[in-house]
Amino acid sequence: MPTLLIVHHTPSPNCQSMFEAVVSGATTPEIEDVRVVRRAALSATVSDVLAADGVLLGTPANLGYMSGALKHFFDQIYYPCLDETRGRPFGYYVHGGNDVTGAVRGIESITTGLGWRRAADPVTLTGEPDRAGIEACWELGATVAAGLTA
Repeated sequence: MPTLLIVHHTPSPNCQSMFEAVVSGATTPEIEDVRVVRRAALSATVSDVLAADGVLLGTPANLGYMSGALKHFFDQIYYPCLDETRGRPFGYYVHGGNDVTGAVRGIESITTGLGWRRAADPVTLTGEPDRAGIEACWELGATVAAGLTA
């Protein structure tokens, strides 16, 4: 059974609603035989990444960059996972108060270095997530999870 690892930093109600929508999409009953593992960015490990068939990342944009927690995750797993996870499908979502450009650039740069393959367009939202944004998060979770069964 393929495993989807969701690594997230969820410090606010806005990030929480996005995270819950992603999990809901990834665990929808229509997608069978995918194990979904959720880890806070500060507790996700190299073993978690190596055991996963796909990764979904979530972060707020803080001070023009991804959260320190997600950056710490990448710092911990980068070299141990570099050769073993090339081609790994991934997706991500980012929430910001008014701009997510730096966070997106950072995630894209690091995942490109890892050789991961983007399995879905990212969801980037600013301000309070609206219905369309929450639906996009649901779709992100469902798309990345369903891609593991193909």
